[in-house]
Amino acid sequence: MRVATEFDSYADSYDRDLSEALAVSGEDRMFFARGRVAWLARRLREMHSTPRHILDFGCGTGASTPILLDIPGAEKILGVDTSTRSIGLASRNHGSPQVEFSSLQEYIPSEPADLAFCNGVFHHIPLAQRSESLQFVFQSVRAGGFFSFWENNPWNPGTRYVMAHCAFDRDAVTLTPIEARRILRSAGFEILRTDFLFLFPRALKALRPLESLFSPLPLGAQYHVLCQKHVSA
Repeated sequence: MRVATEFDSYADSYDRDLSEALAVSGEDRMFFARGRVAWLARRLREMHSTPRHILDFGCGTGASTPILLDIPGAEKILGVDTSTRSIGLASRNHGSPQVEFSSLQEYIPSEPADLAFCNGVFHHIPLAQRSESLQFVFQSVRAGGFFSFWENNPWNPGTRYVMAHCAFDRDAVTLTPIEARRILRSAGFEILRTDFLFLFPRALKALRPLESLFSPLPLGAQYHVLCQKHVSA
């Protein structure tokens, strides 16, 4: 698969390349990773959901995967990726009794996940393979389980700038929120809500408490589609 080969070559420089691209925002990748998980945890609390087993689909080198343990109720995280080089680095640097990693080619689900999570994965997947990838996620989640789908917002000028200056994003094919919801529905997921996050850079961090007020508007650097596998699925 082209994506696997491409990210094998970027695995060792991934963190550096991403940090350089994000520098314009004034924040590092962990700021955004923690922000995504905090937002998701808040949404899950509102639904009284406490997922125990979480699948991190497209985990890359795994630096952000352990943060998913901050979700209330989380006990076990499994990160999967097509890049075997990335998985090797993830296992070595971030593996623990609660956080495991597996190449997608070798992954055999022992039990369905309560929650699947992905961030910035699908703009790297070739268009012809996106439906197949979503079906993989759908089959990996239990009935009634959730899928937290994060993607870069192509309607945000800052996002376009960062992606244009990120070594492994330059050839990416972005998805609009409309396209994302369409393919998620086609895979069988029920869309619960769509939110837009990361509107204010560090220079305007005093305004960040207001972000939740703007989350329904398509302004933020990323968007989040929270969806659910219907109980009867």
